[in-house]
Amino acid sequence: MGEAEGSVESLEFSAQSYPNPFNPETSINFILPEQGRVLINIYNIMCKQIRTLVDEQRAAGRHEVLRDGKNSAGHPAASGMYFYQIKFKDKIITRKMMLVR
Repeated sequence: MGEAEGSVESLEFSAQSYPNPFNPETSINFILPEQGRVLINIYNIMCKQIRTLVDEQRAAGRHEVLRDGKNSAGHPAASGMYFYQIKFKDKIITRKMMLVR
């Protein structure tokens, strides 16, 4: 027999940010169906990586990461469209976010 419907293993990997557009910060919320390594990178509109927010093991369940609108050097990023990409196991989610200063 298969696993019970609605079990943690049957959850899909998902993510969203709020508020979007944001100034000066936004929360990236995601759900992991199981424990594993999570990588969250921020990219500009030219697809250049400007920051890594998370690169670590996380437990199954809901998580929240704060995006403060800064680049990897700690300087404020310019207003505009950005992308956050979450990698978990063999899955990747990419979403848009708008920084308005």
